[in-house]
Amino acid sequence: MKNLFEAARAEEVKERIANLKPESPRQWGTMNAAQAMAHCAAGLELALGDRTTPQMFLGRIIGGIIKPMVLGNDEPMRRNSPTVKGLVVQDERDLGPERERLCGLIDRFSASGPDRCTTHPHSFFGRLTPNEWAVLMYKHLDHHLRQFGV
Repeated sequence: MKNLFEAARAEEVKERIANLKPESPRQWGTMNAAQAMAHCAAGLELALGDRTTPQMFLGRIIGGIIKPMVLGNDEPMRRNSPTVKGLVVQDERDLGPERERLCGLIDRFSASGPDRCTTHPHSFFGRLTPNEWAVLMYKHLDHHLRQFGV
């Protein structure tokens, strides 16, 4: 499965991010391109353990059932998938700095490998292995890049 520990996947994602423009029209959702990049950076901060969010009640009940359906294949994430409340970005952002910050986090995550992943549970899926974090981070980035047609 595609994951962000693969150097080729990290480069592919960064190339797609480079093609994103402030005026790139979104296909779904409410965030603009800069907000989506800030949101993706926050997701990587979760995977790296720089930030934590509490596990949702619903996630405790069904997260373990949904996890293999989302992370067990290369299917893209659905449009309008639920967002962790702590990762919603609503304030205005500048695409340049957000793109730079996100690419730095991609490099850090990819280069650090499995030993650097958080052991804190994901807010919906619960405990994830480092490989599951890497799959989720790739899918999350792909989801938001597809949102803007790149």
